[in-house]
Amino acid sequence: MKDKYSQAKREQYGRRLAAHLCDQHFATQPAATLDGPAVLRFTPIRQVNLFVVQQLLAQWTGEMARLRSPYFDFEDADVRQALTQFMNVLSRRIKVARAAFEPLLARAISDTLGLAADPAQAFEQKLLGNQPSPTVAQLRDSLRYIDIDKALFQEFIDSLATDSPLEREQVLSRFRLYQEANYKRHQPMEKLVEEFGKLLPLTEAELRESEPAATLTPVDAPAPVVQAPVAAPELAAAPAPEPEPAPAKVMAPPVFDPVPVAEPVQVAPAASVAAPRRPLAEATAPSGVPLHAKLKAEHTTTPLSETLRPERSNAMLAEKAPKVESLREAISINQRFSFINELFNGENMEYHAAIQHLDTLPDPDTAKRYVSEDLAGKYGWVRKEEHVNKLLKLIDRKFA
Repeated sequence: MKDKYSQAKREQYGRRLAAHLCDQHFATQPAATLDGPAVLRFTPIRQVNLFVVQQLLAQWTGEMARLRSPYFDFEDADVRQALTQFMNVLSRRIKVARAAFEPLLARAISDTLGLAADPAQAFEQKLLGNQPSPTVAQLRDSLRYIDIDKALFQEFIDSLATDSPLEREQVLSRFRLYQEANYKRHQPMEKLVEEFGKLLPLTEAELRESEPAATLTPVDAPAPVVQAPVAAPELAAAPAPEPEPAPAKVMAPPVFDPVPVAEPVQVAPAASVAAPRRPLAEATAPSGVPLHAKLKAEHTTTPLSETLRPERSNAMLAEKAPKVESLREAISINQRFSFINELFNGENMEYHAAIQHLDTLPDPDTAKRYVSEDLAGKYGWVRKEEHVNKLLKLIDRKFA
């Protein structure tokens, strides 16, 4: 029903294109670094930029998680508040050099091609991640990083309609059935290849598994057939029967691990817990000096960023959240990225202009009218209640 594409070839193209784009960007200034806004507009293919951001956030989450220690109370409200402020400040100070950025970019390119090549695998890697019992809320959170076929993934997630943890394999099975029923609605590989081809020549044939054996990697290529030399001239007249060609090995796609945001949305690095089949889990790029290098902290299975989110309804800090002087400073990195991507259609400058204007308004009623009437009407915030409510709660904190 559909072509088989080689993951190894996607990765190979990702490395080539990443090197090509980095050569262009860093040619005149090899020591230059990228900040959040620069990462989000590095390529004309938005999905690639989002996947770079996702990797950075995963690295950042992992670094923050390592700050935990058995010797201190990280659940104390003051500690959590201080860490939240620290994380917000750090997230607005992205500084990525070429050596760290290029591998992230290569993987993001390969993952983007993977969305069109195998949506089910992309769903498992990019939305489910390493969660054994995912929730709908977690799936929606991961959906922030999807641009290609986003509506299709969104409809599937909406169909789950439950607040209870889900069984991973059951969700995967349901998605595969959903994908088969809606296969024609996926963005075709042909269209995506055309977009990439404008940056560095690429054809669908170069990505297919069915390419000649000469294009396979050394590990997967069938061993060449060596013909025994003819011992004597008289035997040359009677050539030995040709050996039957060895059947070509089916290339087993290597397990691929799929990780701010502009000063609008700046992000700091993060890493997932590695698992044999969870491509998101393996880190592929060096990042800056780990925070834990100084603190010698313990690793924890629960990302600290999850416990620090102000929007969690069951968080003690949310209940005791103090008054804030500025919305810009109060909005966490995860909230900021959600607001930009979900409420402002990915437009960083429009998000910042709106938040800056909200910070100048004199009272909560005026601010809420601006949100519910002006902004909601301008951007068509239909089915965006979750994000709008978070913004309104922040306004309440500002004017508390």
